[in-house]
Amino acid sequence: MVKPEVLAAFKEFDSPTIFNAIVLKCGLPNEEYTDHRIHYLLPELGPVIGYAVTAEVTTNDPDSVAVPWEGYYEAIDATEGPVFAVMKDVDSRPGRGASFGDGMARLHQRLGAVGAVVDGTVRDLEGIRRVGLPIFAWGTVPGHGVFNATRVNAPITVGSVRIRPGDLIFGDGDGCVRIPLEHAEEVLELAAEVRDKEAKIFALYDSDDFSLAKWRESRR
Repeated sequence: MVKPEVLAAFKEFDSPTIFNAIVLKCGLPNEEYTDHRIHYLLPELGPVIGYAVTAEVTTNDPDSVAVPWEGYYEAIDATEGPVFAVMKDVDSRPGRGASFGDGMARLHQRLGAVGAVVDGTVRDLEGIRRVGLPIFAWGTVPGHGVFNATRVNAPITVGSVRIRPGDLIFGDGDGCVRIPLEHAEEVLELAAEVRDKEAKIFALYDSDDFSLAKWRESRR
């Protein structure tokens, strides 16, 4: 587990800066970030960071092989530290039915979740806003059919990122990033270096006497 003060400090940065810091530590290629389908639907709630608890669900298929929801919620309840719920719609028509709503938002929050990312759709967005739970998804739909959990707390791929239970996930308006647990503190330090370096570059760009020659000089 990462120290609570380290988790809190990550919220001072954005996901691109954190990603750049991960690249500095772990190198390229590095695609530990969600793809263009995953959107922060309530960006006004700010950045969120927590440990993954995962579930695969179906939202319409009546013949899907269901597992008890209790196992999923027990995993959230048993997780030490803030939980970032991670769900994937594996229905035959993924996204046609909602995988998450305001009732689930309330239950997740009471059990210790601080956010959720859904590789699929959600509903009751205004209700989720009132709960104050950060939610990431493709978008919204108003309904769903037979809603089953089919696998809980196992590795899944969400938004093109492979996520394992217990992984550290950060999300904001640009999407979600998986932070390597074993390097979290070093990534945080590198994020500060990235931000400071970018601030100097931006100050150069904003200066009254900026020129291409000065840009070239800054890159030496």
